[in-house]
Amino acid sequence: MFISDVDQLACRQGHHYDAAKQGYYNLLTGRGTKFQADTADMVRARENFQNVGHYVPLADAVADAVQRSVNVEASLLLDVGAGTGYYLERLQQRIVGTDAVALDISRYGLRRCARTEGRPLSLVWDVWQRLPLQNAAIDVIINIFAPRNFSEFHRVLRPDGRLVVVTPLPGHLQELRETVGMLDVDEDKASDLRKSVQPLFEELESREISYSMHLNQFDVVNAVLMGPSAFHTTVEAVESSASCLTSLDVTARFSLQVFGPVATVPIPSTM
Repeated sequence: MFISDVDQLACRQGHHYDAAKQGYYNLLTGRGTKFQADTADMVRARENFQNVGHYVPLADAVADAVQRSVNVEASLLLDVGAGTGYYLERLQQRIVGTDAVALDISRYGLRRCARTEGRPLSLVWDVWQRLPLQNAAIDVIINIFAPRNFSEFHRVLRPDGRLVVVTPLPGHLQELRETVGMLDVDEDKASDLRKSVQPLFEELESREISYSMHLNQFDVVNAVLMGPSAFHTTVEAVESSASCLTSLDVTARFSLQVFGPVATVPIPSTM
């Protein structure tokens, strides 16, 4: 477990990590990670889209699920794939007094996340590596449109903790895919997730969230450029495709699932 100081983190092996001027800590030293992080342009597009309020219903649903699932007093939250900290910030606003850790491989996202109201401990880290957290230290993990390392989630989550996962469903932003062009959503993501968590977790709650969003041309461009499709196109191409639009009604479709750890699975020794 990293012990926080004002300007520096330290681990038990004696390594020290200085805070960037924007408030986050980059723990990916040496070879770092082989995975592609969100760019500054992608994070800017995501922040623009989120700030308009299109994903407020989803953020509220995540906060509701957490409040139903755990004793929220003095909880320690972990957001894996936190990005700008949008969902974590709203969760901390709802559950006053919680502390939080935010993980992401994009330093551009964590620059924004570290400045959010709850001031989470924001760590640049690769989720596929051993997480820089002690065993059974976390009360709630939220994982929204992000990679999932279930063995590590199980290790750091308390026995009575909860894992809240949000994935897009087929049909999510379908109108955009047909009009502007985006990567498709995999079929059966929710059912595949149920299988992939076994035997570490059991599903306790599952619901679908669906609603309509009215997007202007600026929103359309941001919606395409804020996600993985941005790696396969250019700003100019998206703006050209959206130039004929004044507005577009788009469907948001998500699966929200809550999991509890299976207590019979042994937890590895601590760091």
